[in-house]
Amino acid sequence: MTTSPTGDGGIDPAVREELDRLRNSIDNIDAAVVHMLAERFKCTQQVGHLKAAHQLPPADLDREARQIARLRTLAENAKLDPAFAEKFLNFIVAEVIRHHERIADATANGTTTNTTVTTAD
Repeated sequence: MTTSPTGDGGIDPAVREELDRLRNSIDNIDAAVVHMLAERFKCTQQVGHLKAAHQLPPADLDREARQIARLRTLAENAKLDPAFAEKFLNFIVAEVIRHHERIADATANGTTTNTTVTTAD
C-alpha cells in the first residue's frame, strides 16, 4: 500500500516525487491553456468589433459547424473524447456570441465596451 488513511504523510517518497512531477506538468499545461485562450479571445474581440462595424450578425452558424467538425477530428487524432471537445468549443462559442452581441449593442449605441474578454469565435 502506498498511502495511509491519515493523509499525505504515509505516501512513499518515490510516489510523492512522481506525483509532484506530474502535478507540476499539469500546472504548466493549465498556465499555457489560459494564455492560449487569452490570445484567442483577443482575436475574437477584434472579430466582434469588425462584425459590429459592418453590421454582421454575432453568430455564424456555418463557421460554428465547420469548427465543431474540425475540432472533433483534431480531438479524435489526439485521442481526446470528441464529445468533450465539442462541449468545450460550444461553451467558448456561446461566450463569444454573448460578447459579440454586447459589442454590437455598444457600437449601435455609440458607447465603448470593456476590452477584457473571455470569448472565442
